[in-house]
Amino acid sequence: MPHINAAAALQICVLLSALPAQYFISQWYGTDSAQRIQITERLIIASWSSFTKSCLSRDAWADRLKLWLSKTRTCLNVGLLILHFRSWYYGEKKTKIGNSEAETHSYFAESTHVRSPKPEYIHFSVGQVIGHKRFGYSGVIVGWDVKAKAPEEWLQHKYPPAKQGLKDTPHYRILINKANGYGKSTAYVPEEEITIIMGVEVVHHPDMKAYFSGYDGSKYIMQPWLKKIYPHD
Repeated sequence: MPHINAAAALQICVLLSALPAQYFISQWYGTDSAQRIQITERLIIASWSSFTKSCLSRDAWADRLKLWLSKTRTCLNVGLLILHFRSWYYGEKKTKIGNSEAETHSYFAESTHVRSPKPEYIHFSVGQVIGHKRFGYSGVIVGWDVKAKAPEEWLQHKYPPAKQGLKDTPHYRILINKANGYGKSTAYVPEEEITIIMGVEVVHHPDMKAYFSGYDGSKYIMQPWLKKIYPHD
């Protein structure tokens, strides 16, 4: 079988394309053979010229390559910009959220570090029902700190100069009994402001089941996760 190079293959394709062109020309320009041959030759020459300019021209291919590189570079730059933005945005967001959570959960007796051993001066325990001496509401203890742990702004507002000493006394986190009609649902108070309520005192609060599994007649029974934090209460 004879070997056909690229140039020969291209010539064959051009010649074959002339056949349907000639048929088309015969339909629109009459049946005169000399006229058809002349028009066909002009058509082939024009087609070949257009083909060489668009497909075989080095400048045409260089322009196509520049355009493709330009689009590729633009897409790449946009993609990198999006990736950098997403990385920055979500990383920044995650850092802020993480820092906020860490700060929030270290305040107001919400830290999950284990309270062991329990100091002797912590007189009350998680699960005990209390009453506030001044405001009169009842509630249940869900956590304590050996001294006040809260944002400095909160401490300054809560304790004016005359009461600064209270910051270094035990503080308790309270779920306030909704039945009292008190405006707040939780409180963080020093030990001297509360007293234990003996006997049956039902505390109504939407978070009770999250902290406690029941009531044993003297205090509420901690959920296992809470008992791990306060093993001696």
